[in-house]
Amino acid sequence: MTPYIELHQRRYALPTRPTVVICIDGCDPEYIEQGIRDGVCPTIASFVRNGFVGTADCVMPSFTNPNNVSIVTGAPPSVHGISGNYYLEPDTGREIMVTDATLLRGQTLLALLSQSGVPTASITAKDKLRKILGHEMEGISFSTQEAAGCTLEEHGIDDVEALVGRPAPDMYSGDLSLYVLDAGLALLRAGRAQLLYLSLSDYIQHKHAPGDPESDAFLRAVDTRIQAFVDLGAVVGCVADHGMSRKTADSGQANVIFLQDRLEAEFGKGSARVICPITDPFVRHHGALGSFVRVYARDAADVPAMIAFSQALSGVKTVLARQEAAEQLELPADREGDFLAVSEHDHVIGSRADEHDLSNLGRHPLRSHGGFSEQAVPFLVSHPLNGTYEQRAGHSRLRNFDIFDYVLNGISVNEDVNLQ
Repeated sequence: MTPYIELHQRRYALPTRPTVVICIDGCDPEYIEQGIRDGVCPTIASFVRNGFVGTADCVMPSFTNPNNVSIVTGAPPSVHGISGNYYLEPDTGREIMVTDATLLRGQTLLALLSQSGVPTASITAKDKLRKILGHEMEGISFSTQEAAGCTLEEHGIDDVEALVGRPAPDMYSGDLSLYVLDAGLALLRAGRAQLLYLSLSDYIQHKHAPGDPESDAFLRAVDTRIQAFVDLGAVVGCVADHGMSRKTADSGQANVIFLQDRLEAEFGKGSARVICPITDPFVRHHGALGSFVRVYARDAADVPAMIAFSQALSGVKTVLARQEAAEQLELPADREGDFLAVSEHDHVIGSRADEHDLSNLGRHPLRSHGGFSEQAVPFLVSHPLNGTYEQRAGHSRLRNFDIFDYVLNGISVNEDVNLQ
């Protein structure tokens, strides 16, 4: 058997010991830094001494789908094709939620590793990701959200709740993520997987800042489970799909730019359609408000003026035309709008005011993501890097989608594999 797989010009060694990659959804580096200072995450703190702890950049837009797919393909959206959670189909004008692998270009590492004989499992908190991450996998792939209804035929497993020892929790809870980790631990203990990709939910991070009691309790619970994986002999890598920022003024009011309302007021009713790619079935997290939107103009002749108008709005950081956006942000040009807009760190951009419901946020200030200010994410490896990768980490831009490369190729247990 060939001791490696290849995908998108990278070569990956097959794991020689249990290997776990965890995507801690919405985990801004500040959570880790604050947690280490406060003693909340002793396992992660030990990685500073005995492994590798750094900061990486996620892909733009800093949303869930583009980044999870980048992590499991080792490539940016310009390669794999997934550039949002929600998109407009230009040919039909339909607005579509991304819930399967229809838009995926190429394969995933999970599929190739499983097809190479590595017992592989992919577990997500939200079912919206499950079909993408499990595309062409020959292993176990399920979500906490739908754990009770898993079947051998569709998910590769039919006894999740019995395996974990408790029923799946409510989807609007921090326990949705902890259940992913507990299920991964149960599979590893039972010998049913050797390589696991575990993708969590950002429910807690959307509501609680670093250092809050709730976020501390969540990070402590995650850290305890990471230690359990290490105790089982696993190599563990942790990244995030994006960071998280407060998007609320000191008064408590969300800083929202309703861009479609503003464009229609300036250029006429129906002149533009603003698509919010953060949109997913979990809008109670964020009210479908993020820091990145795509704009489609009714009249192409209006695009330059719309770009100039949008760039001049207070709270807008960057506006890029289609080709410029594709080149600068590594996005698939054929799936871009006429232009995109990215807000400042403390603002979000919506479409029309009547399309966003913030009532579910309750007493919590709006915290969200999607922009450049949420690109920085933690990059954690449980074991020390070999010389080649230690040097690379110190001299090259680190990306969250490098994590499989580092855990499979970059630690000393795999140094004997020729990856050149």
